[in-house]
This record gives sequence, structure tokens and C-alpha cells, in this order.
Amino acid sequence: MVLAHLISLMMRPRTIRDPVWGNIRLGAEAAKVVDTPEFQRLRRVKQLGVTHLVYPGGVHSRFLHAVGVYHLVSTAITHLEREGHLDALSDEDRADIPVVHLAALLHDVGHYAFSHAMEELRPESMLGHHEEIATQFLEAGPIKGVLANHGPDVVQRIGKLICGESTHPLQGLIAGSLDLDKIDYLRRDALFCGVPYGAIDVDRLLQALTLAREEDDGPLELAVTEKGISALETLLFSKYQMFRNVYWHHAVRAATVVFVRLIETSLANGLLRREELAGPTDEELLGLIANKIDRMPDDRSSDRDPSFTHTMRLLNALNHRQLPKRVLELTGDQLPDRVSSWPSTRADLMVMLEKRMAEEWGVPSESLMLDYPSDPDMLDLNLLLVRRGAVVRRLTTLGERGLIDIPRLGRSLYHSARVLRVFSFDPIPHPDPKPLLELIEASEHDVESRLATGETLFG
Repeated sequence: MVLAHLISLMMRPRTIRDPVWGNIRLGAEAAKVVDTPEFQRLRRVKQLGVTHLVYPGGVHSRFLHAVGVYHLVSTAITHLEREGHLDALSDEDRADIPVVHLAALLHDVGHYAFSHAMEELRPESMLGHHEEIATQFLEAGPIKGVLANHGPDVVQRIGKLICGESTHPLQGLIAGSLDLDKIDYLRRDALFCGVPYGAIDVDRLLQALTLAREEDDGPLELAVTEKGISALETLLFSKYQMFRNVYWHHAVRAATVVFVRLIETSLANGLLRREELAGPTDEELLGLIANKIDRMPDDRSSDRDPSFTHTMRLLNALNHRQLPKRVLELTGDQLPDRVSSWPSTRADLMVMLEKRMAEEWGVPSESLMLDYPSDPDMLDLNLLLVRRGAVVRRLTTLGERGLIDIPRLGRSLYHSARVLRVFSFDPIPHPDPKPLLELIEASEHDVESRLATGETLFG
């Protein structure tokens, strides 16, 4: 009797009190997913990585965010059902709607420790982005057991939804220009960081959702009606403001760069293996590095091993908030409209440039760090717009003539949000920004050639 009672309790829906959306009701299946160890792990992964070192309230977890996205997707599907938009779904797609709900809940289950900060590592240092890593968590016994009722390929179907590769008409709710992940994290991050930048007309945007086809014989996909345009603008501006003032705040970027260097250095000197990056929570990862340092032989922990000494300095910088300072900063109005692509694609060239700057400015090479954050999809737009008279147009980076120029505005805001900074643990008096500006505009071939000549670049 006791066992039967416990099982019945596990199968019941559950209500979670959320500070952003109020009461969130989890279906019985979602409640079982939440109880798995893989999902509970998200309680110990911070939503904003190292941002709490600047905004102390930003210690909220991926757990809260995942539950919030589940709520928004459920609300959107309820609206689409009530308005009759789901009538156009095939029987197969309609039967898969519960899987869409579960994909919303599980979309971040594969997140690394410190969230997106880890994904700034060089590609060869990582096992893949968190959407790709999600599959190994979905394959874990407890979660896979809960999902089993949806067929033997349910893990693959959820994986495709998370990665934005599904053909399901509701794919756009999980990954795309209108995915509700963005709405939750903007509202949630603004609340916990105590800033006023997360204002989004959520109700208006959800009410504007519909399904449409770009061509008569094209696939059915998520779309927005004209009445949602103003709400779409609030989403765009909110994202810009959060990136400019929170995610890319100078001290947040300093802490992020330190974290990335800590992990890269730990991988390079053998303290960590790539396989150890997927799985640990925030504190577990830092504890793993600290424990391995404690177990190092005395000869490795001496001053004769500069790599080890640098690792210790980076770890202490995070643990005690002893971050490097800005010694040079170039904002969007100082940078050319078209910056060369190599700062975002050639990490090796950035390292070479850092070493040259450090050498010519007279500081240790490991002290100086160059940072130019990149997120090309930050303000990207690609969705169907249903205009009056049921005219369907695709709103992309080219915009929609005569109606809205959000895409061009998005490109301008993205350029404005990006800031090129040089951080240093050691003071550097008034470096001249002009040589760095010239290199940022130059092609990667030209930069490589100038670095190879040995000529003075920053003197």
C-alpha cells in the first residue's frame, strides 16, 4: 500500500512557484523528468556563469530557467490550440506535441558548468555545444525511462528539437528567432540581476503566434502576425540592452576571459581532460581543478612550472574576485563598421597578438588578455510574418520593405554592443589604441605577415 501510494504521488502533476511567472504547473510526465538526477543537476549550474561576480543576485540556476521555458511553451501551445491553429497539424505531428513539451523542459539538460562561458573555449577543447551534449544526458537511464512511452526514437526526436533540426511545425518554439528560451532568460536574468532591461510584451507576443506556410506546398511552421511586431521590437531591444549592460559588461567579460583561460590552461597542462568537462556542476568543476592541484607533485607546484603557477593565479582570481583590469577599450563608435572576421575565427592569431602586445608593453605574456565577444546570431531574424489579408512573407536579415527595418536595426545594435577590450593583471600606462585598430581592420593574412616580421607594432 505504501509503495502504491508513493507511485501515485510520483505520477501526479505538480505546481512550482516561480518568481518570474508565478505558479507553473508541471504535467505528471514533466514532474517525473524534473525528479531525475540529470535534471536536478541543473540546480547547481548557474544560468549566468560568472556574472554573479558583478551582479551578486545573478545566482539563479538553469533549473529555474528550464522550468520557465516549459511554462512558456505550454502557454503558447494552449493559445495555438484555443485559436484553432493546431487544426492544420497532421495526425503524426499532433501526436508528438507532448514531446515538444518535454523538449522545452530538457533543452538545457546538457549545459556545461558555468553555462555559456564554457562554450567560449576553442572548438578543439570542447566535446560539442550544450545542445549536442544533451543527447548523452537524455540517454541516461532515469530520463530515458520516463521518455520511453513516446517510442524508441524519442531521444533522437527531442535532440533534433533542441538543436533546431526537427521538421515539426512547432520547432520554432524550442529553437529559432521566436524560441521562448529567449523570452524566459531575458526576463529572468533582468529580475535576478536587478536591472530594468528585460521588459518584453510577452502576452502580446504569445497572442500573435500562429502557423503558416511560406509557399502553398511549403512546410507548416511557426509564424507571427502583424500585431506582434511591436512585441518583437521589445524582444530585440531587451536583448540588446542585456548584452550591452549585463552579459558583456566589462567586469563580466574580464571574469569570463579568466574562466576560459583557466580551463584552457588546465587542459593544456594535463590538469583536466576534455571528457571531464561534461557533467560537473559549477563548484564541482572548480573543486576538481583545485583537488588536482593539491595532489600535484612538489616539483610541478614550484615556481619552475610557470603553467602551474598561472593556473593557480587564474583559479584564485575567480575564487577571490581578483579580476584583471581594463587597460584599453574600443567601443562600437570607435571601431570600423566592418571589422575583419579573424578576431572571431582565429583564436591562435589572437594569442599571438596578445603575446606581442605583452612583450612590447613590458608585462608577462600570461598577464594580458584580448577580448572581443562574438554572437553573430544575437539579433538574427528568420521567421514567417503573416500580414493583413493572410499574405505571408519571410522576415529575415533583408527586412520587409515598407513595414519594418528590424533586421538593419539589429545589425546596428549588434555592432554597438560589441566592445574590444584588453585586460591585464599588471598595470599598463595609457597604451595607444591606434595600432590595435589598424590590425582589427586588416585581413588575417596581413596580420600574420606583420606578426612574422618582428617589427614593432605597439611601441
